Amino acid sequence: MKLLVIYPYAPWPLDRGTYQRTFHLLKSLAAHHEVDLIALVEKDEDTTEKHAIFSGFCRSVEFVPFEHPTWQKLIPTRLLNPLPANVQHWQQPEIKEAVDRHLQPGRYDLVHICDLVMMPYVLPHRHHTPFVVDRSRVDLQFQLMEQGTLNLPPREKLLRWEALAKLWFYERKLAREAKLEVVCGPDDETFLHARVSKKAPVMVVANGVDLDYFQPAAAPDPRDAEPTVIFCGAMDYSPNVDALRWFFGGGIHDRLLKKLPGVKTLIVGKNPIDEVKAYGSRPGVIVTGGVPDVRPYYRRSWIQMVPLRIGGGTRLKIVESLAIGTPVVSTSIGAQGLELQHGHDVLLADTEEAFASGIARALTDGDLRTSLEENGIATANQRFGWPAIGTRLARRYESLLSAEPTTSAVAHGSLA
Repeated sequence: MKLLVIYPYAPWPLDRGTYQRTFHLLKSLAAHHEVDLIALVEKDEDTTEKHAIFSGFCRSVEFVPFEHPTWQKLIPTRLLNPLPANVQHWQQPEIKEAVDRHLQPGRYDLVHICDLVMMPYVLPHRHHTPFVVDRSRVDLQFQLMEQGTLNLPPREKLLRWEALAKLWFYERKLAREAKLEVVCGPDDETFLHARVSKKAPVMVVANGVDLDYFQPAAAPDPRDAEPTVIFCGAMDYSPNVDALRWFFGGGIHDRLLKKLPGVKTLIVGKNPIDEVKAYGSRPGVIVTGGVPDVRPYYRRSWIQMVPLRIGGGTRLKIVESLAIGTPVVSTSIGAQGLELQHGHDVLLADTEEAFASGIARALTDGDLRTSLEENGIATANQRFGWPAIGTRLARRYESLLSAEPTTSAVAHGSLA
């Protein structure tokens, strides 16, 4: 098959969870099919390294410079625009020109886009070239969860409701027009069928892990001497910020310190906002900011905590942690879609007291940690390797077109 892949970013370096997913799925698709890539990059960015990386497995690579515009004002521009604000934000003539130039009838069998913000560019071509969308998160679900969790000021709430109304209609349009929606977990699939369209074509492709990269440490005991907890992720991402707000503001950290006064907490991830940086003044808390390699931080930590309250998709931090051998204590929302078993390869807790107790239990019970570590490594190796996940997706794409005439044959009239 000939695929055109369109990304709203060039996923390299792999310093964000979404980059991990989109990079490895792209690489796997390219191992099975001929792939041309169009990706947006920052204006004036040096793309030499990125071009070399993606040219290593894609047939052709085109980067389109993109500069984030200012967000539209509600009145009159945004209110009168039928597109949801988050979709309109990504519209740019140069991107349309590049997509139109590539998407000539008969040139590709299928278009793979990342997230619904790219849909306006492929809709005009859907009658001669079908498209699928890989969703790092379901936008409507994510925004509804943010709305119900975050304490937003009145003006922001008004903007959110305006966006939600348009987004619901746009999600329904996507469900009608896309050949397939690829989502991260069963919860995403359930949401789409319950809240958007029962007929939406959906495939669950859980996030995976690079098993060669995230290997357990060769040394027998690389852990810090003191009980150490890690939380890993982009620290300007609202679900991660909210998770830390719950952990510290909800009293979980205080409860933990009472149980284990010497516990250390590592907050590891790029772009920490001021609120996150301020947690570094608390006892035993270290905010690292971005790091060149997260693996040493995983390996020195006794456990990873995932106190997420806003879900949608699945959490790469969990599968990375399992693969490298760092046990995980998570909320149910944080671990959704991964089908992990409480007490076997993860500990799950959803209240402040239960979450603090779960962390304390894992830190003080060496046999439990060993069991979680061994079972987590086995689970990661059995279920979450990217090549197997990508192969399944590539085969599904083949089956989408196997029961109907190819687009190239139709375009040239050979089946008329």
